[in-house]
Amino acid sequence: MRAIGTLAHRLAILAYIAFALFPLFWLVKVSVTPNDLLYSEGIRLWPSRTTFEHFRFVLAHSDFPLFFRNSLIVSLATAFVATALAGFAGYALSRFAFRGKLTVSGLLLVTQMFPLVMLVAPIFKLLSPLGLTNSLTGLVVVYVAFNVPFACFLMQSFFDGIPRDLEEAAMIDGASRFGAFRQIILPLTLPGIAATVGFVFTAAWSEMIFALMLISSNEKATFPVGLLSFVSKFSVDFGQMMAAGVLALIPACLFFLLIQRYLVQGLTAGAVKG
Repeated sequence: MRAIGTLAHRLAILAYIAFALFPLFWLVKVSVTPNDLLYSEGIRLWPSRTTFEHFRFVLAHSDFPLFFRNSLIVSLATAFVATALAGFAGYALSRFAFRGKLTVSGLLLVTQMFPLVMLVAPIFKLLSPLGLTNSLTGLVVVYVAFNVPFACFLMQSFFDGIPRDLEEAAMIDGASRFGAFRQIILPLTLPGIAATVGFVFTAAWSEMIFALMLISSNEKATFPVGLLSFVSKFSVDFGQMMAAGVLALIPACLFFLLIQRYLVQGLTAGAVKG
């Protein structure tokens, strides 16, 4: 019975993995399917003939490289600025007792309760007099504002997991609070920083509502908005759109591969006692 239970558990895991990865498989499948086979062959797991023409067109004859660059700039800037601000705020909420601390935490939590669509018009009205509409800088400002609250709570949870005794011992040995933070706390929170950077980067990379409403020119458009260029009034070029989607997965995958070591440390932290 135990062997049957183990087998059933592993089959359930494999079924879940297949279910989660199937959309990615279909994305790749459509991206290498020639246009003349997209509809004529019906539903098949793999086309009878493949082509990389969609990728060639996307890279050489479309504005995708420009959209790709804009998204990379916005996502990286948002990730690092939001993580830095959230790190300082999370440390303050974790280590210091001050008047209004609960109020500040409550206000940060309240910001996560509003639908993004509801805030597009007010934010556009605020940014327009400042000249930050149709601007990558304005997009970064908006993304940072919306991602800092959650990132702050995320960083606070990591700081809460580090004993205060480590800092106190370093300060007794002559280190300043900033020195104790830099030499003791910061290395221990690298998994938390990596997780926060990954979360914010992914959120900024895939965000579309503000990018669509605040950006009015192709020169400043990001990748999610750029995908709409493959949709015409009477048709949708699914092959080129899926090829662009596959290419857009590459930076996110590479980014998570770079921070994988720290993410694993964060997932396994505290798993062993003593």
